[in-house]
Amino acid sequence: IDVERGHRVLEVGTGSGYQAAILSRLAKEVLSIERFRTLAEAAKTRLARLGYDNVDVIVGDGLAGVPERAPFDRILVTAAAERIPDTLVAQLAEGGVMVLPLGPHDGTQHIVKLTKSQTGVARENLIGVRFVPLLPGQAKEL
Repeated sequence: IDVERGHRVLEVGTGSGYQAAILSRLAKEVLSIERFRTLAEAAKTRLARLGYDNVDVIVGDGLAGVPERAPFDRILVTAAAERIPDTLVAQLAEGGVMVLPLGPHDGTQHIVKLTKSQTGVARENLIGVRFVPLLPGQAKEL
């Protein structure tokens, strides 16, 4: 996925914050959602300590995204959805790109690139993969 300096990026599933740190060096702003409070807090502290000041880590539901902060030029999802999350597509800017693993949680998934335009959303299947499932809601504990 091409990320440029002027882009606003939504990352779903921050984990340790590593990917958010890389994205912060490519994009103008990175908003990262993590469903586990403990992971989000640790990543937020780590990123702040290391000087990544254009990353905001929040605890929330990755499937819901952050509509009040949309639109996003790029959305990267790091867990597999069984169907295209319409809520995230709605938060893409025109010309925006979302990359996510897509497919059944118990079978083969594909990295899919979705590109939003005035006429709809174009889909491109890239490679077969296996990812953990993208689950709704905020987790209680890790």
